[in-house]
Amino acid sequence: MIKKKILVTGGAGFLGSHLCERLLREGNEVVCLDNYFTGQKQNVVHLLENPFFEMIRHDVTMPFFIEVDEIYNLACPASPIHYQYNPIKTVKTSVMGAINMLGLAKRIKAKVLQASTSEVYGDPEVHPQTEEYWGHVNPIGPRSCYDEGKRVAETLFINYHKQNDVRIKIIRIFNTYGPRMHPHDGRVVSNFIVQALDGEDITIYGDGSQTRSFCYVDDLLDGMIRLMNSREDFIGPVNVGNPGEFTMLELAELVLKLTGSRSKIVYMPLPADDPLQRQPNIELARKELGWEPTIPLEEGLRKTIDYFKNFS
Repeated sequence: MIKKKILVTGGAGFLGSHLCERLLREGNEVVCLDNYFTGQKQNVVHLLENPFFEMIRHDVTMPFFIEVDEIYNLACPASPIHYQYNPIKTVKTSVMGAINMLGLAKRIKAKVLQASTSEVYGDPEVHPQTEEYWGHVNPIGPRSCYDEGKRVAETLFINYHKQNDVRIKIIRIFNTYGPRMHPHDGRVVSNFIVQALDGEDITIYGDGSQTRSFCYVDDLLDGMIRLMNSREDFIGPVNVGNPGEFTMLELAELVLKLTGSRSKIVYMPLPADDPLQRQPNIELARKELGWEPTIPLEEGLRKTIDYFKNFS
C-alpha cells in the first residue's frame, strides 16, 4: 500500500482527532492543523510519539502551504455554544477556511473533502432529509453564522470543482457522538451524560418531543473515508448519519438508565431556530459508498459514558 500524506484541519477536535488516529492506523502520514479554539491538545497528544504524525498550530482563515495528497477540511466550531460565541469568526472559518484549503488543493493538485453538516437543511420542512432538499434556513438567526457559513463553503467547493477542476468531496454530517466530545460543548449527548454523572438535573429544551438521529463516531469516520476513496466523479454532497430517530426524552431516559443516575428531568424553553426534526435519508450513501451505520445507540452511549467517567 502506498503511504499517503494527509492534512486534517481541525485535527485536534472531537471528530478530527479520531480521524487522525484512524488514518495513521491505516498506514498514512498525517499532518494535524488546529488553532485550539475548540480542539484540545490532549485529544492528540497520544499520537505525538508516532513518527508519521505532525501537529501544527494554525488558523485556517490564514493561508497555509504544504505538500499533501489529500485534505480533510474539518476546521470549524460545531456546537451552538461555541459557534455562537464569536459568530463572525465562525463565518470566517467556514468561508475563508474553505477558500484557503481549496486554493491549496488547486495548487498542489490534492483531493479535498469538506465536512459540511445537516445544519444546511435548517429547520427542515421535508422529513427525512435527502441531498436534493435545499433547506429551510433563517439567514439572520442566531444559528445562521454556522448554517450559512457551511452552505457558502459547499458553494465554493462546487465552483472550484467546476471552474478549476479541483477534486472535491462533500459530506453532510448529522449528529455524531462518542469519546472526546467536549464536556461543555452544549450538545445534547454530552450535556445529558455530564449532568447525569454529576447528579444534576437533566435539562430538556422544549417538551422533549423534538427528534435527533445519533451516529457513533466510528461509523461516521467509516463513511467519511469511504467518500474520500470513492470514484472520482462522485463528489456528493452525501448525507452520513444514523437514520434511527429518537426524541430528546427517549435519549434522556436512556442516559439515566445507563449511568444509573438519580438525576431528575427538567424542561426549559426551546432556543430560537432549534430544529424540531433531524433525520438523514442515507440511500445515496448506501448506493455509492456501500455504507450504513452498525453501532446501536445504547452501545455507543456506553462507550461515551465510560469516557466521561474517566475524563480529567
